[in-house]
Amino acid sequence: MRAVSSRLAIRPRCSRCNLALHLCLCDEIPQVHTRTRILLLQHVMEIAKKSNTGGVAALALVNSKRLIHGSLSGSAELELLSEPGTWLLYPDGPPPRPDAPPPRQLVVLDASWSQARRMTQRVAALRTLPRLALPPPEPGLLRLREPSHPSGMSTLDAVARAVAALEGAEVAMPLARLAALRVQRIAECGTLY
Repeated sequence: MRAVSSRLAIRPRCSRCNLALHLCLCDEIPQVHTRTRILLLQHVMEIAKKSNTGGVAALALVNSKRLIHGSLSGSAELELLSEPGTWLLYPDGPPPRPDAPPPRQLVVLDASWSQARRMTQRVAALRTLPRLALPPPEPGLLRLREPSHPSGMSTLDAVARAVAALEGAEVAMPLARLAALRVQRIAECGTLY
């Protein structure tokens, strides 16, 4: 039997940022302080994905919490979605009232578009939240692949843009830099990440 090609070998991953060890971002992850609490509602299928940027966003955001959707342990904490002043980052749905104060908590769905759509249909608390909709990303946004939705971007990019909209570009800049660095490292290394 022939040995497995090194291109097909599984590369060891960082247990914290989930990238291959030679691409590890842990030393580059900033500590970003926001007034707005970011509640990342992560689909259970996203946890082990090497492309999962929601986990990296959670590491960078001091005022954040990550809940897992689709696991028994995450469902017990879904009451956090009903806290007053909670908005949902999502491209359509009920916008906040024009006179509404900024959110105290922003729910960010960390999932594929189809998973996110199902989450908003199945989690009753999400359906009633005011929505923060971001404009589609600029053509120059660094990406690893084309999104399946016109407003599509990585969770880390979406969080950076939402923080910029709510708290200013200066607060969001470390998150945007981290997202760009992640894409740059992976792109420089080719497809093996």
